[in-house]
Amino acid sequence: MIKINKPKFWDKQIGFLSILFFPLSLVFLFLIFLKKKIIKEKKFKFPIICIGNIYTGGTGKTPASVFLAKELSRMGKKPVILRKYYKHHNDEYHLIKNHFKNLIVTKNRLIGLKEVENSDYDIAILDDGLQDYKIKKNQKIVCFNSNQLDGNGLVLPAGPLRETLYTLKNADIVLINGYKVQDFENKILNINKKIEIFYSSYKPTNLEEFKNKKLLAIAGIGNPENFFQTIEKNNLDISKKIIFPDHYEFSRNEIQNIVDEAKSNNYQIIMTEKDYFKVNKYKLETVNYLKVTLEINEKEKFLSKVKSSYA
Repeated sequence: MIKINKPKFWDKQIGFLSILFFPLSLVFLFLIFLKKKIIKEKKFKFPIICIGNIYTGGTGKTPASVFLAKELSRMGKKPVILRKYYKHHNDEYHLIKNHFKNLIVTKNRLIGLKEVENSDYDIAILDDGLQDYKIKKNQKIVCFNSNQLDGNGLVLPAGPLRETLYTLKNADIVLINGYKVQDFENKILNINKKIEIFYSSYKPTNLEEFKNKKLLAIAGIGNPENFFQTIEKNNLDISKKIIFPDHYEFSRNEIQNIVDEAKSNNYQIIMTEKDYFKVNKYKLETVNYLKVTLEINEKEKFLSKVKSSYA
């Protein structure tokens, strides 16, 4: 499987390439319209909370899913996170299991939900699945990152969106990772006045390991600049950045070459946690990752809104 980095024009103003691909986007939109018309939703007896996105990759769905699963557990619920199986997403499955043990990964979400139905779990969190129209969701949480928001506003392949922003008409919560963007909030509220908008941020927990060091920062995620920005705004010094496509599988030789380069230049390697799980099998002591926790502003209000979907 060939993997490529996200096209840069997706996050710029509409230009030549966006216009060139726009006819294909119209076909894509028509296929989505047909799917929504043809497919019938299946309802389950237990509540289903979907944490998804319409912007392709890098919006923080998985950390938000883990955060919510932990909070629901503290509130006395028995949640499980459900993920659809993709061959190259093992990094994310390991990441979830490292923070929350209740995880079901299946090639078909309906089969996974049947498994939930026959267990003692009482609430399912779909990590991704907003575009799975076969499932009736009790609540839809749509994630964005303030650095990208909705990009150029167009759907694939002319832009980064899986659906138009108007799909928020049927959503309950928008969760934006990053800083406040009033214009984007206004755009959302013009589509859905009842939707509630919350903000989240990543708080690093092991900064001391990287202070006063020259860092070689590696990111194989949807939006690598978000990771680099997190490092730099915490006053750490990045000497070199290396970017790989999302879900990139590192070979031993590849990562060893990076380790050798770091050693010769007196760099400390810093990765995302997701990338670290892909190279940890090589047992390289000089490779480390930035540990972060997700914090949600107005946390209690957010959890109250979530609770309203099943209480």
